[in-house]
Amino acid sequence: MSAPSRRTVLRGLALAAAATAVPLPAFAESVAVPPPLHQMRGMWIASVLNINWPSKPGLTVEQQKAEYIAWLDVAQSRKLNSIFLQIRPTADAFWPSTYEPWSQYLTGTQGQDPGYDPLGFAVEETHKRGLLLHAWFNPYRVSMQADPAKLHPEHPGRKNPTWILPFGGKLYYNPGMPEVRKFCQDAMLDAITRYDLDGLHFDDYFYPTNTTAFDDSAAFAQYGAGFPDLASWRRHNVDLMVSEMQQRVLEVKPEIAWGISPSGIWRNKGTDPLGSETNGGQSYDNLHADTRGWVKKGWLDYIAPQLYWYIGQPPADYSKLVPWWSDVAKGTGVELWIGQAAYKAGDPIQAPEWQDPKELSDHLTLNKNHPEIGGDIWYNANDVKVDRITSISTAVTDHYVRPALAPVLGRLASGPKPRRPIVASAHRVQGGGVEVRVVATGREEPFQVAIFRFDSRPADGAFDNAAGLVALVPGDRHVRWVDPEGKRGQYYYALAVDRANRVSGPSNGNRVLL
Repeated sequence: MSAPSRRTVLRGLALAAAATAVPLPAFAESVAVPPPLHQMRGMWIASVLNINWPSKPGLTVEQQKAEYIAWLDVAQSRKLNSIFLQIRPTADAFWPSTYEPWSQYLTGTQGQDPGYDPLGFAVEETHKRGLLLHAWFNPYRVSMQADPAKLHPEHPGRKNPTWILPFGGKLYYNPGMPEVRKFCQDAMLDAITRYDLDGLHFDDYFYPTNTTAFDDSAAFAQYGAGFPDLASWRRHNVDLMVSEMQQRVLEVKPEIAWGISPSGIWRNKGTDPLGSETNGGQSYDNLHADTRGWVKKGWLDYIAPQLYWYIGQPPADYSKLVPWWSDVAKGTGVELWIGQAAYKAGDPIQAPEWQDPKELSDHLTLNKNHPEIGGDIWYNANDVKVDRITSISTAVTDHYVRPALAPVLGRLASGPKPRRPIVASAHRVQGGGVEVRVVATGREEPFQVAIFRFDSRPADGAFDNAAGLVALVPGDRHVRWVDPEGKRGQYYYALAVDRANRVSGPSNGNRVLL
């Protein structure tokens, strides 16, 4: 079985497995804990092959903008807090890059100016909603077709033909060339340094899978001295990409999150005693991606393995991979977020287990037993929107009862907190509900304002979880929000939230008297 990652979801390649339905394991019963104040609730928006946005090439500027805003509406309707937007799908760009041409998925023609700055627009609109925007990059893929002559004449792959290699009907940058590695880093950091982004995100593509026909022998001969074999050298090359990218992010923009969403199996226990109880495609061997090693060495802020299997699935069981990844992340300081297969739920080509509306909700129930897990990212946006068998809305109803802030990265947790705001007033309004007015006090305008409601004065620790959290409002110097469920006698408090998701101390309390 090949690694079930995004490469399998270019429709028609997904695993179709028929098996007897497996009940939720006893150890996965719901854990009675208050809703978390911080939890990753992300959604991937894919641009390659126009999977999500834009829905097809050549749309007008206004059509593209309207589509993106509609995706933000989807995220908010599902109570998500983060967008992972693919902005460099095939060594091209969704911004006016100084390194690579405009993406063909915008206009239909690589290198053609779309008439606006898609990334600049996306950043502004996403933040306007109080959502975070992580820039999703594919590190090495150059083209979904194999003819270099079809690349834009100014494409780096045309100007440096030794940089690219064909494989499987596609073109790739050669990861074994130091100049290629630096160029790819430069091209991605161009977006990070020029835009107010919240994260730099790699997907699961490194070396192409099953790479016996990937002819990098010349680079190996030039740079592979001292390595016992080709595979070790390739893993070293990917390790360099990951470790160097961490250092460069810390140098140019240390306030953003840096992470990777690899395929879900590092190695099987049958291959390596440190591996998981699985029997599937191994990223360490097939993609030369030592995902476990990156976490143990602390080279990432977070890892988001794509655990695109159902509970009980042979030969890769979600309920076995979750504790394995939790153990890998434990004590490392690396956040663990789980990639969830929204695309499989209700898809008729999938196994019977994926026809159960509770399958994905059961995943999140199981996750509660593993405090190392800080949330989930859903693939892909269209499946989150369509919600074929109510699997997404079921998970939202079961687990996203309260709003949640995105996680605070461990290395940023000790940074300066925002100043606590003031709840200037809280009073009933005509037609029902309570209007709450919040005033920021610090020099920095908060990114968000978290509003809490209690029936009586809150006890110690009440602001450490989301049990009383009723709204996350986009930040401003003066915030006005109406709580439709507010009543006389209740107390309102607010926290200021900064871009690192750090929170202030609680404001003064304001009781609704009138």
